[in-house]
Amino acid sequence: MSTHSEINQRRRFLKTGLLGSGGLLLGFNWLTGCTNNTAGHVDADSGPELPDTWQDINAYLKIGNNGTVTIYTPNPEFGQGVMTAMPMILAEELDVDWKDVISEQAPFNAEKFGFQFTGGSRGIMSRWAGLRQAGATARQMLITAAAQQWEVPVNEVSTKAGRLFHSASDRSAGYGEVATIAATLPMPEEVPLKEIKDFSIIGNSKKNVQGRQIVTGHPLFGIDYRKEGMLTAMIVHPPSFGQKFHRIRNLDEVKGMPGIRDVFHFQTYKDGFEKGGFDTNAFPELVAIVGDSTWPVMKAKKALLVDWQEQEAFVESINGFRGKTTRNVPTGLENSTDHESRMKEMAAIPGREVRKDGDPERAFQSATKVLERSYSAPFLAHNCMEPMNAFAHVEGDKVWIAGPLQAPGMIEPTIAARMDIPVENIDIEMTRMGGGFGRRAYSHYMLEAALISQQVKAPVQLIYSREDDMTNGIYRPAYHATYRAAIDENGQLTALHIKAGGVPESPLFANRFPAGSVDNYLAEEWSIDSNITIGAFRAPRSNFMAGAEQAFLDELAEELGKDPIDFRLELLDRAKENPVGEQNDYDPERYAGVLKLVRKKSGWGEGDQDLQRGVSAYFCHNSYAAHVLDLKIEDGKPVVQKVTCAIDCGIVVNPDAAANMAEGGIVDGVGNALYGELTFTDGKPDKNNFDTYRMIRMNEAPKEIDVHFVPSEIDPTGLGEPPFPPVFGAMANAIYKATGERRYRQPFWGEGLKG
Repeated sequence: MSTHSEINQRRRFLKTGLLGSGGLLLGFNWLTGCTNNTAGHVDADSGPELPDTWQDINAYLKIGNNGTVTIYTPNPEFGQGVMTAMPMILAEELDVDWKDVISEQAPFNAEKFGFQFTGGSRGIMSRWAGLRQAGATARQMLITAAAQQWEVPVNEVSTKAGRLFHSASDRSAGYGEVATIAATLPMPEEVPLKEIKDFSIIGNSKKNVQGRQIVTGHPLFGIDYRKEGMLTAMIVHPPSFGQKFHRIRNLDEVKGMPGIRDVFHFQTYKDGFEKGGFDTNAFPELVAIVGDSTWPVMKAKKALLVDWQEQEAFVESINGFRGKTTRNVPTGLENSTDHESRMKEMAAIPGREVRKDGDPERAFQSATKVLERSYSAPFLAHNCMEPMNAFAHVEGDKVWIAGPLQAPGMIEPTIAARMDIPVENIDIEMTRMGGGFGRRAYSHYMLEAALISQQVKAPVQLIYSREDDMTNGIYRPAYHATYRAAIDENGQLTALHIKAGGVPESPLFANRFPAGSVDNYLAEEWSIDSNITIGAFRAPRSNFMAGAEQAFLDELAEELGKDPIDFRLELLDRAKENPVGEQNDYDPERYAGVLKLVRKKSGWGEGDQDLQRGVSAYFCHNSYAAHVLDLKIEDGKPVVQKVTCAIDCGIVVNPDAAANMAEGGIVDGVGNALYGELTFTDGKPDKNNFDTYRMIRMNEAPKEIDVHFVPSEIDPTGLGEPPFPPVFGAMANAIYKATGERRYRQPFWGEGLKG
C-alpha cells in the first residue's frame, strides 16, 4: 500500500469540521481534486436514504449519520461524465459502497473550490491525486475513531463497503456511527492509499448519475431555468464581422409592440477594458429586445430595423494564461476566397522559424526526390445543441447569474469591472451544459444578460437563437499547412519541413511527432490578422494538424513503399532509441502502443486487401489515440462501415463512459471531416442554421465503433479531446483507398467526393 505524506501543501487542502447532523466534514482544495452535481445519484427507486439533515457546506466530503456520502463537484458538467467519475475516485479510497454515494453540483466559489473550469481534457487528470487523498484521509480518520471507541489498536481496524470491522472482537460499525468522533480528530500525518491492483470501483463501469434525469426531461440545463417574474431577452448583432452599431430606425414602433418591455442599445465592455483570456466577443455593441415571453420578442426582433457601420481597425490588449498579448483587428469586410488566396501566398514565403534540427536546407538540396503537399481547412462553428443562454437578476449592487458556462471564474471579474460591483456581490450558479467543447468558456452572454437585467430592473433570461449563435464568432480558425519530405537515392527519408499558419492563428505544434524522429527537421509558422473571432474548438489546433500530418505520412509511406503503420512505428522507434532534439513532447513508446493495439484489434494486414481503410494516430492533451477507419462509397456517398479505436489515457476510471466519450469524438470527427465548413462573403457568414450548415446525420454515423484502451497504471490523462483529431487523417486516408484520389482540403465531402 502506498503512502502520501500530509505535509506542506497537502495540509492546505484538508480540514475537518462537524456536521450539524453529527457527520464528518472533510474539505479539500479542488485544484487537486474534483467532484459532481445536483443530487445526481439519488432517485426514488435506487438512491440511498438521506440523513435527517444535510448542512450545506461547499468543497466538502460529507458523511451523514447514516453513512451516506455526498460529494460536491466544482467542475461544470457538459456530458464528459465528471459527476460520475470523480465520486468514483473518492469512493474508491474511502472504501464506501457506491450505492451510498450522492453527487451534487457545487455552486461557484473560487475561494473554496479554486479554479472551477471544464476544458482542456484536464478534469480527471487535475483532480485525481486530491480526490484519492481526500477519500483516504477520511477513511483513516474513521478507522482511528472506531479504534478509540472500541479501545483497540488502529492497525487492527479494517473497512469494507462503508463499514468498519475489528475481527478479533467481532465488532463492526457503519461509517455514520463514528463520523462524529472522527470529525474531532487531528489529521493524520500519513495516509495509506490503495494499490491500483486493489481497485474495486475505479475501472468498473458505473451508470451516469444524471442519466435518469436527462432521459425523463428533468430541468438540468441553463435553457430550462425559470424564475418568477422573469422576462425574456434576445440580442441583435451586426450581420457582418467588421461592422458595428450605428442607429435603430424604428425604435418607438418596436417598443410599442405587444408584450415588449424595452428595446435599447448597449455596450458590453467599457472603453479601454483589458480583456482576459476568455473575454473574446465579436460584437461588443448590441441591441437588446426584452419582453414577456419568447414569441413577442422574436416578432419584435424580426421587425427591428438597425443600421450598421464599418468598424475601424484597432489593437486590443489581452491578459491571458500566458501573460499579456495584443491582437490586431483589421477593418473591412472579409471573404473566404481572399482568405484562401492569402494563405497560399503566406505558404509560399519563409515563415517564422520555430524549430530546426540538423541541416534541412542541405538535405533538401541533395535530395533525389522531394514530396510536397499542402492541406487546408475552413472555419468551423461549434453549434452546441443548447444555444447560448443566461439568467441574470441585478438588484442594486447584487448580481445573480445562472447558466451553462465552462469557466465561471473567468467571467466573474469581467462582470465586476463592467458593472462596478464587488466580486463578492456576484453569485454564479452553474447549470448542466448542453454541449460546449470550448464555446462556453467565452461566456460574454452572461455579462450581456446582467447588463440587460440592470437596464430593465428585472430578472431576465437571455436566449440566443440558432442564427445568433452560429453567426457570433468564437469559431475554429481557417488553417493551411505545407509538408515537404526529402528522399535520398536509397529511398530513405532524410528531412522534413512543416510550414503552418491560419486566419488568424497558426496551428503548429513544432515539438510533436514526427519531430524527434528525423535528423533534419524544420518547422515554421505564420498567421493572418482577421476581425473574425476565434476560440477553442475541441482539441484546438490539433483537430487540423492531426489530419494534415497523418495524411502526409500515409502518402510518404506509399512513396517509400512501406506499410503505413510500419512506417510510423519505424519513426517512433527512432524517436525512442535515438531521439533528435530534447524538446519532443510525446512518449514514443506510448505512441507506438496505440498503433500496435489498433493494428491488432482491427486485423490490419490480415486479409484486408478488400477493405478501403485508413489509419491515423495522434498525441494531444497528454494522451494517445489511433484509429483504423473502414469506408465504402455507396451511391456516390461515403459510408463509414467501422472505426477501430485504441487509446492510451492512463488509468480509465469509468470504462463505459470513457468508451462513450471516444465514440462521440469519432462521430463528431467524421461529421466535421466530411461536411463541416463555414465561409464568409463580405464579412457575413454564409450559413446561419442547420438547413445550410451541414452536420452529420444519425444514419451517417459509423455503423460500428470498436474502442479499446491500453492497460495502464499511469495516472489518468486527457480523454475528451484526444479521440477527435485522428479521425480527420483516417478519413482522408480511407477516402484515398476508396477512390484513388487524395483529398487535401476539408471538408472532404464538400469537395464533391465521387465514387
